[in-house]
Amino acid sequence: MHSRSIITSCTITILFGFGLLSPLHAQTNPKDSLGISMFFPTYSLSVPGGDLKDRFGLSNTVGAGYTFLTKNRWVLSVEGNFLFGRNVKNSDSILSNISTKDGHIIDENGLFATVAISERGYSIWIKTGRLIPVGGPNANSGILIMAGGGMLQHKYRIEVSDNTAPQLRGEYKKGYDHMCYGPGITEFIGYQYLGNDKKTNFFAGLEFTQAWTKSRRAYNFNDMKVPDEKRFDILAG
Repeated sequence: MHSRSIITSCTITILFGFGLLSPLHAQTNPKDSLGISMFFPTYSLSVPGGDLKDRFGLSNTVGAGYTFLTKNRWVLSVEGNFLFGRNVKNSDSILSNISTKDGHIIDENGLFATVAISERGYSIWIKTGRLIPVGGPNANSGILIMAGGGMLQHKYRIEVSDNTAPQLRGEYKKGYDHMCYGPGITEFIGYQYLGNDKKTNFFAGLEFTQAWTKSRRAYNFNDMKVPDEKRFDILAG
């Protein structure tokens, strides 16, 4: 679940951002005020903002993590996410210096190569927060508020069918992927539900992420220069 900054207009995507909680201690009754450890998978539909919106559109995020809820309802969470999507903006310019005037790449057989460009990335977060019991079947269900820090990485993924274009192999491909990463912060507000039957457990909500990334490649081939951009990337999910 990711996001864009609170200062931007917020798109509510609560139906698309969720996680399934799996308590590790089967002997723990959710009605009790005991520490609960849980693994969880997540999915989010994410909206880019800041500098990120100039490269990509809507993207998907899938991930997994571990969270611990103390008996005083403080929360500690560790989470990793994989970011992917096919909504790439200005894709024609990414390979412009090795393309024909019609935008085609000539492969080693003298034919037009089949090239696909998409978004790839990942994020890693450590979060802490508080559960406020309200509107649930027990005191371990309610409004969940968390914040934390970590890192965000993103790049263009360039795929050539059958790998027939030597100008887009190995280190050459890295000269076009514009890989960026850097530190970031994330905030989450939503609802957590732990059923008394210990079978129905989930959380859903909105997450806002801001990251200060920079280019990590030594040289961008299409720009014909050493990259020195510093970015402020935002996601909302």
